[in-house]
Amino acid sequence: MNPETEAMRARTKKFSLDVLRFLRTLPMTDECRDISGQLRRSGNGVGSNYRSSCRARSRSEFISRINVTLDEADESAFWLEVIVDGDIATNQESRRLLDEANQLSAIFAASSLTAIEAEKRGAPDPRGRPRR
Repeated sequence: MNPETEAMRARTKKFSLDVLRFLRTLPMTDECRDISGQLRRSGNGVGSNYRSSCRARSRSEFISRINVTLDEADESAFWLEVIVDGDIATNQESRRLLDEANQLSAIFAASSLTAIEAEKRGAPDPRGRPRR
């Protein structure tokens, strides 16, 4: 695996762990339990779905999986916006996580667009796998 892929695997894993640590700091109100559950699932979905995209067997499969990863990152950003804008947590960590979720969303969106354009051009799969 190339160094950029390894770095992104580490970054998405760190995001998952940081989300889990952050959720432990939220109050145990009904609204926080609901939001925490949603953010826990989407935040961990970023790392797990990115790893899945790394194992894609074709460009088409990669596009599908990276778009699921994008959806999870964007959903995480939504729940973090709710936390910040709803004054549930307005500390530096909530804003840092929101910024990271937005950065990850931008990276995965660009990755998806690049792969879609390469597929349209008929470019060979970078892993040397046959096109499906």
